[in-house]
Amino acid sequence: MEKVEELYDKKVQCPVCNQEFITNKVRTSKLRLIKRDSDFLTYYEGENPIKYNVFVCQHCGYASMEDKFHNINSKEKKIILDKVSSKWNKRSFSGRRSIEKSIEAYKLSLYCGQLLNFEKYNLANICLRTAWLYRIKKDSNEEKRFLHFTLDLYREAYYNEYLADSTMDELTLTYLIGEISRRLGEKEEALNWFNNVLRNPEIKDNRVIEKMTREQWQLAKES
Repeated sequence: MEKVEELYDKKVQCPVCNQEFITNKVRTSKLRLIKRDSDFLTYYEGENPIKYNVFVCQHCGYASMEDKFHNINSKEKKIILDKVSSKWNKRSFSGRRSIEKSIEAYKLSLYCGQLLNFEKYNLANICLRTAWLYRIKKDSNEEKRFLHFTLDLYREAYYNEYLADSTMDELTLTYLIGEISRRLGEKEEALNWFNNVLRNPEIKDNRVIEKMTREQWQLAKES
């Protein structure tokens, strides 16, 4: 396995098959920020940490974003064993991941998440990161396809799910729905969501989102 200085090994025990495997993470001390896109994709010199945010068990095929990897009960384990592990062609995702390997990991995570009926918000997060990887790869067709998935799922989450336990506040989610709409050419939809952000009383406590919203609102208006 290729050794890369900016990566380190992380030993993980799979909650489905109970076997250990090695995954990799990027050392935070090695991160050098280049830029950040308006939908929060962050670029770094060298390896991008988003390529390693999905853990994939090489033994049984269970895949999930790191923050949800161990949140699985006995009923869900059986679903993974029946639907994934029984068909799994054992392969490792450790070491340096290519963009293609990273996309494969996210798609496995999305499949597992769908099988386990993850909340729409969590599925949207997986789709957004998959879209980001396609952007890095410069595959605009697949990027847009996954942005469409993301947008539909975020809208469902906004209207139907309790967001207090999520990693994103309602203001940021509203902005992100507007920005993804803008990127997909849905001008009026984008403007409506941006206006919702600016009308929210909590905007006074989040000047960063306010500034980004006004900038993207102007871009949408001029398009």
